[in-house]
Amino acid sequence: MTRTFNLAISIAAAALTMTSASYAADRELARNKVEMMCANCHGVDGIATLPGAANLAGQQDEYLRGQLKAYRSGARKDPVMGVVAKTLSDEDIVNLAAWYSGLKVTVEMPSQ
Repeated sequence: MTRTFNLAISIAAAALTMTSASYAADRELARNKVEMMCANCHGVDGIATLPGAANLAGQQDEYLRGQLKAYRSGARKDPVMGVVAKTLSDEDIVNLAAWYSGLKVTVEMPSQ
């Protein structure tokens, strides 16, 4: 039983490590990068300030990392994001995704 318990704990710890890239993120570096590169379109608070730009506040960390990597590789196309993402390192992507996914949003249902 102890062996099974230890195995279960090891699996759980590995899963948490693999799915929690945002825990390793540097939020100060992220904020600096957001202010320099992202805020004009997506806002420091993740609420888009430019028509056609996405709101990023509260988006899932994994989703944001995937999209930034897709822009960087050219798999996802956008004339602005393609240029911006090419300058991002893997560390930048982890930090930016953690920043925007860490912003809390509230949802209000439309009145009927």
